[in-house]
Amino acid sequence: MMKRIFLIAFLGFLLFSCDQKNQVVQDQVNSSEKNGEPEKDTSSSIFGNYVDDGYAQKEEGYDWVAVMVKPRTDQSIFISIRSRADRKNPTCTFDAIAYLQSENTYEVSNGGKRIIFAFEGDQIQIITENPADRDALYFFCSGGATLEGTYTKISEVLDADQIDPTLFSKDLNLQGVGFNVSSVRDEGITKLTIFTFGLKEQEYNETIDLIGEQVVNAEVEDLDSDGSPELLVYTQSDGSGSYGQVYAFSVNNLKSMSQAYFPPTSENPKISQGYMGHDEFALVETYLVQRFPIYLDGDPNANPSGGIRQVSYKLIPGEAMKKFELYQVNEFEK
Repeated sequence: MMKRIFLIAFLGFLLFSCDQKNQVVQDQVNSSEKNGEPEKDTSSSIFGNYVDDGYAQKEEGYDWVAVMVKPRTDQSIFISIRSRADRKNPTCTFDAIAYLQSENTYEVSNGGKRIIFAFEGDQIQIITENPADRDALYFFCSGGATLEGTYTKISEVLDADQIDPTLFSKDLNLQGVGFNVSSVRDEGITKLTIFTFGLKEQEYNETIDLIGEQVVNAEVEDLDSDGSPELLVYTQSDGSGSYGQVYAFSVNNLKSMSQAYFPPTSENPKISQGYMGHDEFALVETYLVQRFPIYLDGDPNANPSGGIRQVSYKLIPGEAMKKFELYQVNEFEK
């Protein structure tokens, strides 16, 4: 049984890696430039900014929607969709990790419905795999708008005075509890805001300042099978190291929510040897799983040669709060 669980974990992770306005725009669109790395040539790649037809008429007051595509791993990309927000509330907001399905085609699974991002030339088309599921693309927009459509790549930075300044936004729910996770950039600091809806006694509504970090994903699961969910927010440090961090929260008997503790990787001698960031996190069944490349002596930052370390954690009770405990470590060739 245990071998089956971790085989599932391993296969899940293969899929997983193979699930100031000017400053805001730089954070959303040019993350490699912001991190101090050479900006990638996007002229022949899928990475960059794509806009709908309304963008060309933005000075006449037309609403518009943009798709921002950024690199993640060889098998996945970051997708952020934002719209005009200077005249009214933003029309469409969407953040996800999309996984490679075939050449230049990526997929996001949302509520059992598959959203397809197909790249061809200088365009990206957003559709659902099953035409009957196309209503799912209206969920992320207001006023009858939809994500569905074809967007054309542009070379310039998106209009900083018009674009929605939200860096990350995601709504999640489990076991009758809803979670909204969002972040914005304010004077160089990422402000992570989390609020709940559906708790029986006290809703959670807090903002956390993240220094030198950006939010990259959020997930929810009942990790200790107690009938109440946990929320996991994953962040990535600015800079070339891309060090990952987990902000964990546990719902208490569906009544309130408090933080849980995730131990820093660098402080655990069992897994820290050869660790230099570039983490990926995902929930696999009731485990939190972390993957990162192993660096050998002399390896440059861009070329680790020691393989991949996969670390599984389980959530356990603690004296002051629940905490994640290292459960199993596996290493394999890259």
